[in-house]
Amino acid sequence: MAAEKALALVLRTTDWSETSRIATLWTREFGKVRVLAKGGRRLKSNFESALDLLTLAAIVLLRKSSGSLDLLTEAQVVRRFPRLRSDLAALYAAYYVAELLSDWTEENDPHPALFDGALSTLDDLGQPGVRPGPRLMRFELVLLRELGYSPALESCAACGAAPDPRGLAFSAAAGGILCPACGPRHRDRRPLSAGARDMLRALAGSADAWRQPGEPAVRAEVRQVLGQYVTYLMGRRPRLLPYLGS
Repeated sequence: MAAEKALALVLRTTDWSETSRIATLWTREFGKVRVLAKGGRRLKSNFESALDLLTLAAIVLLRKSSGSLDLLTEAQVVRRFPRLRSDLAALYAAYYVAELLSDWTEENDPHPALFDGALSTLDDLGQPGVRPGPRLMRFELVLLRELGYSPALESCAACGAAPDPRGLAFSAAAGGILCPACGPRHRDRRPLSAGARDMLRALAGSADAWRQPGEPAVRAEVRQVLGQYVTYLMGRRPRLLPYLGS
């Protein structure tokens, strides 16, 4: 069985035995993998502190058949994100990134763009002058795009018509914005201001749009819209969602 090398972000770890642990990793090469780290709970091991949550590590693993845990043989720290520890809002946002990647993605389904987006998000969170809310919203829209759930923002998700900016609504079940004619047919619709639609479009289209956070009321509305959409698609409310700011 050949050893494989990968770059991995630690999303979750659980104790497996007195000496070993199971880790969920998000890798650039293989997507999400679950690995058994034998001896991972020992103070002196091949993994040292590389399995700490939200650590970027260079790993070596033995791939197993479908349904079995891969075997982690080496892990070395590449980078940590120390600024998260001094900014509670940034830390909650980072935990939310880890939760979405761990609970929503499929195993062995690589998305290099999503891996890069997660790392750039963690790099930015906690930096001076960076608002966690807009930065996290940009990551959510990248995640939605990569998983095939980008919300319809240019035309009505139900009829395809270009809607009047007045009287817009957003429906998670419909998958995006609704025109005034289609809105009443969707019970989960919520009003959507023109400013919130513009912010969603900007964040979805530009990697740097989050640097111009906009008005607090618009940010709060976009946070609620994305939270509703993610909750609908996941089938449950993410555990970290109530702790996120806008």
